[in-house]
Amino acid sequence: NQKNPMKVAIANDHAGTKYKFSIVAYLKNKGIEVINFGTDKEESMDYTDVIHPAAIAVEKGEADLGIILCGSGNGAAITANHHQKIRAALCWNKEICALARQHNDANILSIPARFVTEKEAIEMVEIFINTPFEGGRHLHRIEKIPVTN
Repeated sequence: NQKNPMKVAIANDHAGTKYKFSIVAYLKNKGIEVINFGTDKEESMDYTDVIHPAAIAVEKGEADLGIILCGSGNGAAITANHHQKIRAALCWNKEICALARQHNDANILSIPARFVTEKEAIEMVEIFINTPFEGGRHLHRIEKIPVTN
C-alpha cells in the first residue's frame, strides 16, 4: 500500500531565490517531489511570471501544495489567489502557518523572504506540509470562498 510521494510546486522571484534553494533541499530530503517554477537567479524579475504557473499546477492537482516566495509575500499571494481553487496564505510565523492549514485549508504558503529568517521559512514549510485541515465548522466557510456567478 505505497502512497505516491507528496508533490510541491515552488515559485519565487529574485528576493526568494536563496530561501528557495534551502526549501527545495529540505523537501527533497523528506522524500517530497518538487516542481520548481521559480527563478534560480537573483536578477530582478516579475514574480507574476512564475507564481501563475505554480498556482495552476496546484489548481490542476499536478502538485499537492505550493510554496511561493517574494520580498513581502504579498505580491505572490495576491497573484496566486486570483486562481479560483487557490487559497494562498501569507504567513510570517509558525502559528499563523498552522492556522492557515487547520482552519483555511490553505493550499499555497506565501513566504515574505525579506521579513523572516531562513530558519523560520523552513519551520513554516515543515508545519505547512504536515498540518491537516480540521474540516468541521471550517469546511462550509471554505466552500463559500470561490466566486460563483
